Amino acid sequence: MQRYNAFSEELKRVFGCKVQRLSVDAGFTCPNRDGSVGTQGCIFCGGKGSGSYGILQGVGVADQLEHAKEVMVRKYKASRFIAYFQSYSNTYAPVEHLRRLYDEALSVPEVVGLIVGTRPDCLPPETLDLLAEYARRCYFWLELGLQSPLDRTLCAINRGHDLASFSAAVSECQKRGIRVCAHIILGLPGESREEMLSGAEFLNRAGVDGVKVHLLHVMRGTRLAELYQAGEVSLLDRDSYVGLVSDFLERLDPRIVVQRLTGDGNRKDLIAPLWSLAKFEVLNCIDHELERRKSRQGSRFCQARSTPEESGPHATPPGGG
Repeated sequence: MQRYNAFSEELKRVFGCKVQRLSVDAGFTCPNRDGSVGTQGCIFCGGKGSGSYGILQGVGVADQLEHAKEVMVRKYKASRFIAYFQSYSNTYAPVEHLRRLYDEALSVPEVVGLIVGTRPDCLPPETLDLLAEYARRCYFWLELGLQSPLDRTLCAINRGHDLASFSAAVSECQKRGIRVCAHIILGLPGESREEMLSGAEFLNRAGVDGVKVHLLHVMRGTRLAELYQAGEVSLLDRDSYVGLVSDFLERLDPRIVVQRLTGDGNRKDLIAPLWSLAKFEVLNCIDHELERRKSRQGSRFCQARSTPEESGPHATPPGGG
């Protein structure tokens, strides 16, 4: 039994077949790197943009997608695909340029939708209106990096925007019918366990439609790597992370689609934690922990709505069956 609202299950319901995301690097930059907001970027982000490995470099969007399609057909027997504009801030350009890129992606055969990753401070009204067009036209998600619900943490990781900016962006998306998937990181420096778990409660209140949960991992060439090697940052062990994610899911509104529960950084550049490379083992451990608890996504969310006084960190969740 699936104990959380998995993205893979939504894709099966919508398309009735195997669907895979194909990552695209469309040559964007980021206001936190080009000087508009800052020049150093977030402390965890490398020189190629977070999560940009494995993409065919030096060719256009359509060629990247065609190459990635071949790989996914061989590996997963996929028959439909979603173009995932992943590297850097993929709305950080004039509307005309964005339209050309998105249309090029949708022109590729068997590409049935778009996922666009960006920052909450890269969404002027004209860009939001453009995204709303695609939300009506095809299967569409907008991914917004939040990382933490705490302004002090956003400052510490050099995020370059505050919580209010994220909330305002989500509100504008909701007005236009754009589904939002929020990125959040567990294990950020200086956050207590309860502060990390408060991220689920914030996302519930914000009304986001999806979430990607990441563990804090250290990649070469980042400011985070310098801090880690200097002994200024500690990382979660696997058992702690599994327990934390399970607690997070229990507090998460069950309508929110879970698109990711762990990170899988490039093996060549990953410094730590090395246990994160065994992605499917981590996912299996999360499944087993929820099963052991007889719990599921939203167990404590539902309880909190009916009996707030019993919804603290030590409350016993109802059975998930």
